[in-house]
Amino acid sequence: MSDQDSSSTSASQTEGELEGELDEELDGDGHEGGRDSPAQSLSGFSSSLRAVIRIKQKYQAMKKRRQEMEMALGGALDTAGVPMRTSPKIFTFDGLTPSAFPVPQRKKRRRRKRVMFPTGRGCRAPPRQERSRAKYCLYLLFAIVFVQVYNAIENLDDHVLRYDLEGLEKTLRREVFGQQGAVEGLLSHLRDYLSTYVHNKPLVVSVHGPSGVGKSHLGRLLAGHFRSVVGETLVLQYYVLHHCPQEADALLCAGDLAALVSGMVERAEEEEKIPLFIFDETEHMHAEILDALRQLVASKRSNEYQNAIYLFLSNLGHAHITKHMLHNSSSISMAMTASGRQSNLVKELAPVLRGALAELHPLWAEADILTLGLLEKGHVMECFLDEMSREGFYPDLAGIERLAGEIDYYPAVGGCEYSQTGCKQVVAKVNLL
Repeated sequence: MSDQDSSSTSASQTEGELEGELDEELDGDGHEGGRDSPAQSLSGFSSSLRAVIRIKQKYQAMKKRRQEMEMALGGALDTAGVPMRTSPKIFTFDGLTPSAFPVPQRKKRRRRKRVMFPTGRGCRAPPRQERSRAKYCLYLLFAIVFVQVYNAIENLDDHVLRYDLEGLEKTLRREVFGQQGAVEGLLSHLRDYLSTYVHNKPLVVSVHGPSGVGKSHLGRLLAGHFRSVVGETLVLQYYVLHHCPQEADALLCAGDLAALVSGMVERAEEEEKIPLFIFDETEHMHAEILDALRQLVASKRSNEYQNAIYLFLSNLGHAHITKHMLHNSSSISMAMTASGRQSNLVKELAPVLRGALAELHPLWAEADILTLGLLEKGHVMECFLDEMSREGFYPDLAGIERLAGEIDYYPAVGGCEYSQTGCKQVVAKVNLL
């Protein structure tokens, strides 16, 4: 039998003995009370009272002894590692004190420090923050910078509006047929250059294309527009075959041209304008003239020589342009418009032409290259329509198609028929009507 069973048995026996003694005591008192007759006097009542007191004292002694025994048994079981068996307790209010029940304590709140205000005035007003006077200077500086920037932007707009680039764009889109890519490139260069008056280099643009695609016509349109904007004296159209037809006079022509350009540049500097120099048929220029122009273009003498526009028109590289367009037109998507296909081909031709022209003369290395592509049959018909309208003829569509069919074309490539002479024969055929 284990220690746990023996201890529980002894505890139950002890409880049984105590209960037995209490029952015997109560029975003895009851018998004594039964033997007494109801006619007993005050002595009988006092004996009953003494019995009750004796029972109470006996009960308290038994209770104390039971508690001592439970404590002894509990210590022995704890040392043995056996849980203690407890007997039911009689509910009494003995030993209950107010301190026996835990009272929840409230958390103490931290008291904030009171803000002490000056006692000079009755109202509690927060302290005033002093403003720094440097803020007003900063605001003034911001205002000055804003006015300066706004004024500069207005000046740039005025400078661009002076040259009426919007009107030039409308004219070129209306008068030049089939060269929308080159027109957009030229207008982009002019817009970027004319947006300010101070430059670190002049604008040099070289336009190349086969015969009859509109190079000279483009030069005439630009010259007419700039004459109306900056004046007749600040626009120069130089035709080599007209101004210097003899090669023996090339050195003299180069000196005269350099003096003419210098005089126009100085005059434009005084008037705060940008001059325009157009050189047509540059493929016939002599080497001395090209050297003189390169010195003017790459000159670092003074700022006024940087405020000028040089436009060169020639058919140099026309073989590369024709070959490229005939061999690559079929690879261009037919979903694109004619102007879109021409613009794409022009962008591809620019780097090819730059390398070929740089070998001819160093002047082309200083220029931005623009190419005019071959004209399709539809573009030639537009040339006929425009020329017939200028001459006063009724624009008959059937007659225009008949005249356009009399012009020579390359074999059709990718659904396109390119004219061999462009619009060069249009004027002659209209004059025969």
